[in-house]
Amino acid sequence: MTILITGATGAVGRRLVADLLAQGRSVRALTRRPEQAGLPAGAEVVPGDLAAPLEAGLFEGIDQVFVFPAEAGVDHLVESALAAGVSGFVVLSSLAAAAEHPRDIGSASHRHHLAVEKAVSGRTGNFTLLRPGTFANNLLAWAFPVKTGRPIRAPYLASGQAPVHEADVAEAAAFLLARGEHTGEAYPLTGPATLTRRQQIEAIAQAVGRPIEAQEITEEEFRQEFGQFVPAEIIDMLLDYWRDTVDEPDVPRPLSAITGTQGRPLAQWAQDHRQDFLS
Repeated sequence: MTILITGATGAVGRRLVADLLAQGRSVRALTRRPEQAGLPAGAEVVPGDLAAPLEAGLFEGIDQVFVFPAEAGVDHLVESALAAGVSGFVVLSSLAAAAEHPRDIGSASHRHHLAVEKAVSGRTGNFTLLRPGTFANNLLAWAFPVKTGRPIRAPYLASGQAPVHEADVAEAAAFLLARGEHTGEAYPLTGPATLTRRQQIEAIAQAVGRPIEAQEITEEEFRQEFGQFVPAEIIDMLLDYWRDTVDEPDVPRPLSAITGTQGRPLAQWAQDHRQDFLS
């Protein structure tokens, strides 16, 4: 049988397609622009947009779906998949949906990902939730100052997070899809180690081969500098997270707890994304 991957050209989806093909799985990849997808040979790449009506036959031969947390269309995706006889779903969600901390409740990430989870769990019990914490890819926000030789200006440099490599998220999703046993379980996932934001900057510096200056700024300075680019509710969510993880750093929940295989350290992520930080 075939696995349908939504969000197939995203950071996780692209690696997930490759991982499943490497396991000998049959993959159908949904993307808005198949001609630009650049996915591995062997994937059946089909056009589609979750926010628009789905093509007839999309679910033909499909037994499982990887649900990307799109802004719209997940309800219709799940309804259509179930009507076509799909037997299980792996949902890419977020640790925020678990509301483990007061800061999570009502945050932008909590609201969005909980709605995606409910779009599936409200219709079937045959699902698995994958809840990664903060993505290492979020550190790409520092690419511009690093490229231009400027200091990284950021608040709460002593706060500690366990950023997860997108490859670990894809590997966990591939494992869960390959296992095919969907009984409503939720799996948290983070990077293998907690690092302060200063240590995260140092990991990038090691990858690019030169020092990177870090300047700690206040919350108000952060709002002023990034408010023109980032919605206020996202800034609030980030500041709440960084502020809380000064005294209560992230507790690692690495890939090994799901697959038994070693999770990727942030140093590897930085090396994998080295070119993103170079001019």
